[in-house]
Amino acid sequence: MDRLPFGVRRLDSLLGGGAPEGSAVLLAGEPGAGAREFLATCALMNGLRTKDPEEFSLQYGDLADDLTLPEEIHYVSLTDDVAGIKREFATAFDAEFVERASDPIVFGDLSPSYFRLSPVPREWYAEPTADIESLGERGDRNTVFEALAAYLSEHAAGSLVCLDSVTDLLAANGERSLADVATVLNGIRRAGSDWEGLLVLLLDSSTVPSADLGRLQNSVDGTLTFRWERAGSDLARTMELTKFRGVLPTLDPEDLVTFETEFRDTGFAVSDVRKIR
Repeated sequence: MDRLPFGVRRLDSLLGGGAPEGSAVLLAGEPGAGAREFLATCALMNGLRTKDPEEFSLQYGDLADDLTLPEEIHYVSLTDDVAGIKREFATAFDAEFVERASDPIVFGDLSPSYFRLSPVPREWYAEPTADIESLGERGDRNTVFEALAAYLSEHAAGSLVCLDSVTDLLAANGERSLADVATVLNGIRRAGSDWEGLLVLLLDSSTVPSADLGRLQNSVDGTLTFRWERAGSDLARTMELTKFRGVLPTLDPEDLVTFETEFRDTGFAVSDVRKIR
């Protein structure tokens, strides 16, 4: 089975080079525990591979043989623009690295659709437009669900798509139920098998009850869980491969570990590995 790299070497190695082609993977994280930084690293390290293969090799190492590499890299935000996303990247990682690695990334800004029906004034999230016709051309008359579906239909095939975030999608749900968001994720998972790319979806796990979190996890192919755990007298950021359809059964039980993680200048990284108890 073909693999696409996340861009986090220790995890990619565990998975035989990366996630299976066509996967939709949920990053379910406690606040500050590393899920957002993992998402950024997926985009940035794949961007660095495109922009500067030699520097990528120094930072990541050699890619596994026979990998499928994404044709395009997309970072899609429901609430922020390109400048805001890059500023956030630069708060966690080296600013020069962010600028260089983000050059090949296509940033999708769906905030006009997200905020359109909200009390937020239009001038807070959209550039001034000349006339009503230009508003229609911008596509911000769509709901955020329609805007996301249109974006994925156009760009997801063969691509790495990082979605920031399912949390915002739930907040935009309005009168719809969580079941509708789960249905959207099921649709993304179903279409993903035809798109043959990799979709990585961010979720703040503290915002949903455990039963609802389980429902969302069942709507995707895989889930990485990011938590704070105590390591001696200190707190440590950890990552676990919680589920992955068709992947977990193939792994050696010795590989089912908790990853202790850290943030480096060039992205999210595994700092230690310990057995799951």
